[in-house]
Amino acid sequence: MLFLVFLVAAMAACGTTAWTAPAGATTTFILVRHAEKGTDDARDPSLSDVGKARADRLAQLLSDAPLMAVYATVYRRTQQTAQPVADGHGIVVTTYDAKMADAAFASQLRAAHAHGTVLVVGHSNTVPGIAAALSGTVVEAMQDDQFDRIYRISIDSEGKATLSQSSY
Repeated sequence: MLFLVFLVAAMAACGTTAWTAPAGATTTFILVRHAEKGTDDARDPSLSDVGKARADRLAQLLSDAPLMAVYATVYRRTQQTAQPVADGHGIVVTTYDAKMADAAFASQLRAAHAHGTVLVVGHSNTVPGIAAALSGTVVEAMQDDQFDRIYRISIDSEGKATLSQSSY
């Protein structure tokens, strides 16, 4: 089985064939807004103590998740929210442009991750749009004081997306 996985990955890397997820494979995108921000910098604040505790809770919540990648914007609050999760999985946080159009970023994510679990940390004005673009459904706006919403978008091997949301 391990040899088969290696063979498929090697063929995909060679570019001789388009790689698709194995039958039954699912890609799960987990999207959160950065945790509560401090007041140390009006443009690029760090996390507050409450925010640091929330980031630690997120890391605990995702400690058993089979994470393949972690994405966050360049801002300190998103990086500091993502870092405990990334550290727990031995993954480097990949930075993305918060100004990229939601549909373009969602398309980039889907192209880069045909299977596995991916965390994306964004902002109140970007996360709902990214969730909507990944899931193909309408997602309500996030309030400025809402830091606990977590979206899970599961995409099966046939491309069918399922969205769920909860609080953490």
